[in-house]
Amino acid sequence: MRIFQNLHDKGPINFLAAFRRGDFDGTKALLEKGSSWMMDEIKASHLRGRGGAGFPTGQKWSVLPHDSGKPIYLVVNADESEPGTCKDREILRYEPFKLIEGILLAAFAIGAHTAYIYVRGEFEKETVILERALEEVYTHGFLGKNPPKTGWSLDIHIHPGAGAYICGEETALLESLEGKRGMPRLKPPFPGQYGLYGCPTVVNNVETLAVVPTILRRGAAWFQSLGTKESTGTKLFCLTGHVNTPCVVEERMGIPLKELIEKHGGGVRGGWDNLLAVIPGGSSVPMIPKDIATQVTMDFESLQAVQSGLGTGAVIVMDRSTDLVKVIARLARFYKDESCGQCAPCREGTGWMWRILERMAMGQARVEDIDMLLDLTHAIEGHTICALGDAAAWPIQGLVRHFRPHIQERIQRYGRQLGARE
Repeated sequence: MRIFQNLHDKGPINFLAAFRRGDFDGTKALLEKGSSWMMDEIKASHLRGRGGAGFPTGQKWSVLPHDSGKPIYLVVNADESEPGTCKDREILRYEPFKLIEGILLAAFAIGAHTAYIYVRGEFEKETVILERALEEVYTHGFLGKNPPKTGWSLDIHIHPGAGAYICGEETALLESLEGKRGMPRLKPPFPGQYGLYGCPTVVNNVETLAVVPTILRRGAAWFQSLGTKESTGTKLFCLTGHVNTPCVVEERMGIPLKELIEKHGGGVRGGWDNLLAVIPGGSSVPMIPKDIATQVTMDFESLQAVQSGLGTGAVIVMDRSTDLVKVIARLARFYKDESCGQCAPCREGTGWMWRILERMAMGQARVEDIDMLLDLTHAIEGHTICALGDAAAWPIQGLVRHFRPHIQERIQRYGRQLGARE
C-alpha cells in the first residue's frame, strides 16, 4: 500500500538507490502514453491536493488554456510553514527523487517546459539534498533537452523563499517568485489563467506531485481503492504533541483518528482517557474534543462534518495538562505576526484577537469577552483576499465552540483569586 518507501531514512538517498525503490522505473513508457492519458488517470484517481485545500488535482490541471501563445509553468509549493506540519520536509529529505519524477510527469501532462520548486527559507539542509538530487537526475538524462529521449524538454529550478508563512498561499508565492513582496493577489484571475509572469500556471504541493508517479504506474483504480469514495488514496500524517512516539506516517485516507494515534503515535501520553483535545489538520483548523476525536475519521468529509478540517494532516494532540487558552493565544500571535497586512480585517483583527486571548491567558478578561472575541472572528472570516484571516479565526471558533465552559470557569477562577488578593 505504501507509496513512500524511504520516508524514515532507511536507505541511501541517491539516484541508483531511488531507482531500486521504484523511482524513474519505466518513466519513458509512461511519457509515451501521452499527456491526455496522464490527465485522465489523475482525474480518475480522484487525487485531491495535499497542501490543505483538497482541490481535485486533475481539475486544476485541465483548466489551463493551451492556445494563449504563452508558456505554461509548473510551480511546486515547498513552503511548508503551517505549525505542526512537517510532511513535505520529510519528502525533500528522504524522497527527493519521487518528487522530481512527479514534477517531470506533471509538467509533461500540462505542457510545461519549466518548473520551479519554491522551498521554505529555513529548509537549508533540504535544499542542499534537493540540489544534489536534481544534479543526478540531469546526469542520468531525465531532465534537460530530451528526457528520456522523448523529444520533450524540461528544466527545474530551485527558489528558496525567505521564511514568510504567507508565501504558502499560491498567489503570494508567485509574487515572491517574481521578486516582489509576497502578498496574495485578488482572484480571479486564477493562476491557471494568469499565474507566473502573467502566464498559465499550475501550483501544486510537494506531496501531491510526489504521489503522481505511483498513481500512473499502478493505475487510478488502485489509488481509488484506498481511502474513501471522496477522499481517495493514502496520506502523510504528522503526529505531534502529547503522543508517546511523534512521527510522520503514511496511512490510508479515512483511518479513524483514534486508530492513527494509537497505532503510530504510541497512544496519548497517560492513556486515551487523558486526552483533552486534538487539532486534526494543522494549526489553522478548529480543534475537536475527546468525544469527537474518538469517533471521527481522517478524511475531508468526516472532519468537515464535525466543523473542523483535514488540512495538511498535521495531528496535534493535547492532554489534560494543556492550557487551551494559552495554546490558541500562541497561535493567534503567530497569525498576527505572519499577516501580510494587505487586508484591514486581517491586519487589525488578528492583533485584536491575540490581545483578547492574552488577557484571557493572564486572567485579566471578563466572561463577556468570549462573545466579543467570537464576534470578531466572524468579522474577519471570509472578508480577506486570502485564507489567512480564516486560518486565524477558525482555531478560536473551535476553542469557544467546544470549551466555552472551560474558558468561563478559567476566567471566574482568576477573578476569585484576584478578589482574594485585593
